[in-house]
Amino acid sequence: MCSTVRSPMARRNRVAASASVLAAAALIPAAPLVVPSAGAWPVATQTCQGGFDCDMSNRISAVDNYLRTRPGVTGYVVRDRVTGGVYRNANADTMFWTASTIKLAIAEDLLNRARAGVINLDGGDRNLLESMLATSNDNAADILWNKYAGIDRMAFQNAFRANGMTGLVPFPPTAAVEQFKLFPDWGFQQCTPADLDRLMENVLTRMHPDDRNYLTDRMRQVDINQHWGVWGAGASMRPGLKNGWSAEQGGWVVNSVGFAGPDERYTLAIMTDQGSDGGYTDGAETTTRVARMLFAGR
Repeated sequence: MCSTVRSPMARRNRVAASASVLAAAALIPAAPLVVPSAGAWPVATQTCQGGFDCDMSNRISAVDNYLRTRPGVTGYVVRDRVTGGVYRNANADTMFWTASTIKLAIAEDLLNRARAGVINLDGGDRNLLESMLATSNDNAADILWNKYAGIDRMAFQNAFRANGMTGLVPFPPTAAVEQFKLFPDWGFQQCTPADLDRLMENVLTRMHPDDRNYLTDRMRQVDINQHWGVWGAGASMRPGLKNGWSAEQGGWVVNSVGFAGPDERYTLAIMTDQGSDGGYTDGAETTTRVARMLFAGR
């Protein structure tokens, strides 16, 4: 389990502090690509290990070396959906607070239920869903959660597990907020990078094509406060993502899940717990650099 203790109003920082997030993002150094110059890592068609070509295998090794220099704890899973290669680092099954990455799971479930005719998403609901994805709007997530959580408030929770997040664990709100938050709530959840990897794969392979295309399009058009993490793959890779960040009592949690490449070939789920070693900017820099190292120039 993650060692952080949930801060009573931690998840509220995302919208209220959007201006400070943008300012912090501007401080992230535009570091040079860690991808060697042309010819240094020739892209090979042969498989080196784990279903990856030699270029990607070398990139993964470079990422693991890079993470040893970074603050906090980082877990990640990278997937090549063409070759079937999947790499999980040593912390891929470590529990982290989901922060707003859970909003991707909310969006998927709402679209699935609407497709099945179980619910009707009206224009207002669609606007809320898009705001929840584009700017990571907490209020939009609250409204949708309370409207569609079900009588026993387990509708979302059951769907999350069915859609790949088998390790997801909801936590009761702290005493300071239990008077206005019921269990479970989207903002008090922990999962592993492997859970987010399975969620992303579920979106890309099991959703109705129209809903999948709608959702991936929304993930490609997030606002500037989301332009980090998997976004580091670079514009030519047409990345799409859902990021999550929150200040916990034990330190910042900074996460990113998304895809990059033609036909969403590559996926990345990366979660960081900065603890006392770093902050939001450190986590955003780590997640962005990892995506850049893995995907830029592929």
